[in-house]
Amino acid sequence: MAMKASLKGKYDADKTSGIGSIAFNAGDIKLRATMTDATLVAGPTLNGLSLAVEKPGSFIVEYNVPKKDVRFQFMNTVRIAEKPLNLTYIHSRADNRTILDGSLLIDSANKLSANYMVGTNNCKLKYSYAHDGLATFEPCYDLAKNTWDFAVSRRFYSGDTVKATYQTSSKLLGMEWSKNTKTSGFKVCASVNLADEVKNPKLTAETTWNLEM
Repeated sequence: MAMKASLKGKYDADKTSGIGSIAFNAGDIKLRATMTDATLVAGPTLNGLSLAVEKPGSFIVEYNVPKKDVRFQFMNTVRIAEKPLNLTYIHSRADNRTILDGSLLIDSANKLSANYMVGTNNCKLKYSYAHDGLATFEPCYDLAKNTWDFAVSRRFYSGDTVKATYQTSSKLLGMEWSKNTKTSGFKVCASVNLADEVKNPKLTAETTWNLEM
């Protein structure tokens, strides 16, 4: 039975947090336990602990131990005019919330996706265009807010990725630099609200370590 472990730390001006997970592969099924710093800082507790059973590409059942909440996620792929349509159904029992997500891969460069929360007017439509497999442009329309969000990213052969985002509803401008390898990764983010009179940027950093045994 193969085991994978990961540890992620997040640092910003207000607080430092961490999250760790251990996953076991049992044939087609993956068993995963996830803990946050709340699980260990004040002594071993159930705070921040979740357990999950997953069959990649098919389903995920996750149990939040302290909240006694179960989250179901089911995935499937169908073909429309020979194009793959990826469908995801997510339901959280505690807050009785259901989310439907779908993405249609038109070709290697173009993709359409939609995200809808059942019973509300929360729906987002996104178009993604990838140029030469390195640069990506993603406009997203929020039907509930009647606003647009934009994201532009550029991936380099070194493994580095630079991404810029802008949310028109909140006037939030963000920049992100990340680099990932098989065993580790890091991400540095900076954001500033252009609507604020004093535009103080917010900085965060994340590091991830992966171990496979």
